[in-house]
Amino acid sequence: MPRVIKKYANRRLYDAEASRHVTLEGVRELVASGEDVVVTDDATGEDITRNILLQIIADQEQGGQPVLSTAMLKHIIRFYGNPMQGFMGQYLEQSMTAFLRQQKAMQDQFQQAMSMTPGASMPDLAKQNMELWQQMQKAFLDAMKPQRKND
Repeated sequence: MPRVIKKYANRRLYDAEASRHVTLEGVRELVASGEDVVVTDDATGEDITRNILLQIIADQEQGGQPVLSTAMLKHIIRFYGNPMQGFMGQYLEQSMTAFLRQQKAMQDQFQQAMSMTPGASMPDLAKQNMELWQQMQKAFLDAMKPQRKND
């Protein structure tokens, strides 16, 4: 079951499970810790999770080292209204999933390497990660190519 956060008319967020008010930073911490969070508008019951998550991302991008460069944001904006818009969302989601899998595999491999002979299998993991990334890029580029009609 996801953890339900309610947003009240006074713009305060309430964590129903913990029976306390939370800030956007508190919601960010829940998400970062792996918690499945759903935010609903208390008056309408509408799911506003996406809006809250976008607000958290915007706040995070303002300081420190942003994850999304200006160039990346421009590319994303250019895809809105584009026939490939739906594909772009899927591609980004699959890329992030693959990246997280690779990160986990590298962490696991690093832990295993530390318990065995150092560096024995790190080159193999790096090669596998590179091959997976190249396959994903090729699939994306192939999908972007204009389709030729048979005359």
